Amino acid sequence: MDRQRHWDTVYATNGEREVSWYEASPDVSMQMIDAAGLTRETCVLDVGGGESRLVEALLARGVTSVGVLDISLPALRRAQARLGDTAADVAWIHTDVTGVWSWKDVDIWHDRAVFHFLTDAADRARYRARLAEMLKPGGSAILATFATEGPQKCSGLPVMRYLPDSLASELGEGFTLVESRPHLHSTPWGATQAFQYSRFRKR
Repeated sequence: MDRQRHWDTVYATNGEREVSWYEASPDVSMQMIDAAGLTRETCVLDVGGGESRLVEALLARGVTSVGVLDISLPALRRAQARLGDTAADVAWIHTDVTGVWSWKDVDIWHDRAVFHFLTDAADRARYRARLAEMLKPGGSAILATFATEGPQKCSGLPVMRYLPDSLASELGEGFTLVESRPHLHSTPWGATQAFQYSRFRKR
């Protein structure tokens, strides 16, 4: 499967509010980011950020080091257009998170709904390698995935579903589970999807 082509097509054929993961305000993500100790100097990377509005929430808090990574260039360009001049204050990283890439070391790694698309063990291993490489010791990794009662597919693709403990096992001994919470996400057309949000600390 050509992941980039798939996601480019998704963003080229759907508006912001025509995808299931749209949320007007990233409240749960920001609550967990705050709990991780967010300050203006915190370096935050939003993995799979696409058109997410998390970047605005971080900039509104005065965070000076924000990166948004996504496999889809159309998604990043739409987010940049939405931000206007303030887009220049963000590092935009067009890549597959499982590929070879680099940025500065980060204090908080945030991923809402990317990891659960990695159904291949080799892809998950590459993801873990990037996470371990980029996240500072003592830094926080916040991963939101479908919960065990969540959908089995999203955007036409199969997904993995997790409990906090099974996600902790997937990340391995280098990460300590600090907190987790269930969340029912409402899609733009009124359906609900069961998520779990987990925050880990890198040992």
